[in-house]
Amino acid sequence: MFDLKKIKYNQLGFFRFKKLKNKYLLTNDAGEYLFLTEKEFGDFLNDNLKKDGEPYLSLKEKNFLKNELNLTGLAGRYRSKKSFLQGGPSLHIIVVTLRCNHKCVYCHASAQTMEKEGYDMSEKTAKEVIEKIFQTTSHFVAIEFQGGEPLVNWPIVQYIIEESYKRNEKARKDLEIRLVSNFSLMDEKKFKYLLDKKVGLCISLDGPEKIHNKNRILIGDKAGSYYYAAKWAKKFFKLYPKLVKKGYIFKMGVAITVSRFSLSYYKQMIDEYLKLGFDDIYLRPLNPFGFSKKHFQKIGYSAGEYIKFYRNALNYIIELNLKKKKKIRERMARTFLIKILTETDPNHLDLRSPCGAGIGQLAYNYNGDIYTCDEGRMLSMMDDKSFYLGNVQDSSYQDIVGNPVVRTMCLASCLEGLPYCENCAYNPYCGVCPIFNYSEQGNIFGQMPTNERCQINMAILDFLFEKLEDKKTKLILESWLKR
Repeated sequence: MFDLKKIKYNQLGFFRFKKLKNKYLLTNDAGEYLFLTEKEFGDFLNDNLKKDGEPYLSLKEKNFLKNELNLTGLAGRYRSKKSFLQGGPSLHIIVVTLRCNHKCVYCHASAQTMEKEGYDMSEKTAKEVIEKIFQTTSHFVAIEFQGGEPLVNWPIVQYIIEESYKRNEKARKDLEIRLVSNFSLMDEKKFKYLLDKKVGLCISLDGPEKIHNKNRILIGDKAGSYYYAAKWAKKFFKLYPKLVKKGYIFKMGVAITVSRFSLSYYKQMIDEYLKLGFDDIYLRPLNPFGFSKKHFQKIGYSAGEYIKFYRNALNYIIELNLKKKKKIRERMARTFLIKILTETDPNHLDLRSPCGAGIGQLAYNYNGDIYTCDEGRMLSMMDDKSFYLGNVQDSSYQDIVGNPVVRTMCLASCLEGLPYCENCAYNPYCGVCPIFNYSEQGNIFGQMPTNERCQINMAILDFLFEKLEDKKTKLILESWLKR
């Protein structure tokens, strides 16, 4: 233990710390980090370090010493880390329909069946959505089609693509358009159109056929959901070298949801993605919104169970990379690593402070209703419109982004002002989701010690910092930083 009376506070720059195994991890607001042994940490606190050797020189370089601060460098790094605050919403999620031909066991969107009427976006509404999107002050704009299953309302998907490109001829934004789909309604004509229009594709695929078809049930088709997902993934990666030569910049993404059925099959899942051609995956935990709450006893798991799965999966991924068998990376780990190892922030909207709700993203429902984010839209499908911002027909852009709900979300997700988060060593790398807190704990200001999302993030960061202490593993993790 350290004697608080002997600490030389006038020598210490601002830092947070935690004990990780047999060392102390120090971090600061600019995201710099350093490991110290217990003796080194004690000498640091008591100003007993030799000024011409380690770890003093590293503490100086990384701005942990009050009298040796490089304020210009510190401010520049902090400004770079928070640069996402300089523009308005950049991600615009458009739900062109709530209808879907699947009945997924954990459906996040509370989708409607195919025969239901009145759940498709109209051209009039789509036009107003595009109008709102191009009023954002962000130079970068990403339009992302979700659902339901967006291919169900293909004419409106086409309309939005065409009109967005046309509108951007004057707006001159850095525009990306993406489609998230189960691909069961894909055909050659649609596929060619999307690739020709340079639309980024993301396929819903939960791993091997047995797991995927158990999670994602395709209604009325004996072939099963996996058949179509695998078919189009293989086709994409076969074409990919030619697409790159034509200026296509996206690799196909994969939307994974880890259910209870997945927990024992981490190796088989990763092998499946590699077999199909994927080298970048996101092992996403279950979202508590939508139908998943009703079925949680059947498909859900504790934070501890997910953490065990994730550590096993990431160890296997690292092992494959170290043995040079296959190159594959996990996207949540990569997001944290960019925050830890670089001066930039990848702008992952629910892993930043404040979160992206209303200031980094907006979600547009099929009827033109606008929400802080897609999670807010999902809650509205459960008759809770707490995160509603207006409608494209009668709300101005200023009314939307200046809505008191947006300000409240910012307040509830600024880690610097949240109990527990403000003093956490992982503060510079983390983020909270007020809607997760609201859904799971009844308050947008979450109780972090019992918050399962917090437990997962903490465990992943523990794991990554442990791995960064190993030189060979660190080289692998650093290679993941490349685009």
